[in-house]
Amino acid sequence: MRRGRDAAPHGQGGHVMTAAIVADGVRKRYGDIQAVDGVSLHIEAGEFYGILGPNGAGKTTTLEILEGVREPDEGRIELFGKSPWPRNHELLTRIGVQFQASSFFDKLTTRETIRLFASFHRLGARQADAMLARVGLTDFGSVPADKLSGGQAQRLSIACGLVHDPEIVFLDEPTAGLDPQARRNLWDLLRDVNQEGRTVVLTTHYLDEAEILCDRVSVMEHGKVLKTGAPAALIRELDDMVRVSVESGLVAPDVLRGLLESAGVDNTIVEDDEVSLTVATHTPGPVLSILADQGALRGLEVRGATLEDVFLQLTGREYRA
Repeated sequence: MRRGRDAAPHGQGGHVMTAAIVADGVRKRYGDIQAVDGVSLHIEAGEFYGILGPNGAGKTTTLEILEGVREPDEGRIELFGKSPWPRNHELLTRIGVQFQASSFFDKLTTRETIRLFASFHRLGARQADAMLARVGLTDFGSVPADKLSGGQAQRLSIACGLVHDPEIVFLDEPTAGLDPQARRNLWDLLRDVNQEGRTVVLTTHYLDEAEILCDRVSVMEHGKVLKTGAPAALIRELDDMVRVSVESGLVAPDVLRGLLESAGVDNTIVEDDEVSLTVATHTPGPVLSILADQGALRGLEVRGATLEDVFLQLTGREYRA
């Protein structure tokens, strides 16, 4: 059974599991840019682990160093106690990688592509075709790989990284640019991959994705890890206000502020953007009661803090190119 999102990763009997990935004081510089600045991670075997951050935070470079694709300037990296750099051929059979951008051979079909990747690991057509079925692409086996839709191409890319049955799977923004249905289909696949016992490490810009899928996350900014923890635990630490929203125009903001003050409801923020009237509060009960008395419940939405609120508090709200 899969552990809950709050649970620390443990093995049987409460003993801490063996680390699948350890990074200690990792740094990487490109000219004047410090892409990774002292990153330390401890990822347990079987964890679903997310690396989050705005553009330029160092997520992809960190992932590539963990994969053994890039050499760090400083620091220690171990996968199952072994260094991935220089390229460790013993580890290559134990890790699977899906890169941020998928690029397939122009002349190969989907089936030929997965069989080619299987051959790199001395696997036959049977294993390759079984993986194609696993990701729901059997019916597209004769389609040129470069003609697949975005979601299909991402599934093929993940299949190529899984065909040799790795113990660790690295995924760099696997659902970027996909429509909601394709994203959720990939979520189901990734959950299955993790529930089979594999360690999954992904970078993502989608905070709802990380909150749903990940056991723990690390939030990065300017090459540093700012915070690490289970999504639910990070949200609780935030102690953010609950937001109660209704349709704008049902009650005037000044009137509502007066009613809240008269009722002794302190520390509230009332905002009206002419679409929604929103009250941020630590005591939503009295706010709901007052809105109900005013007959102002149309379009009611009550939202607690999310991982997005944690992310924005840590990294700020300014635009990132």
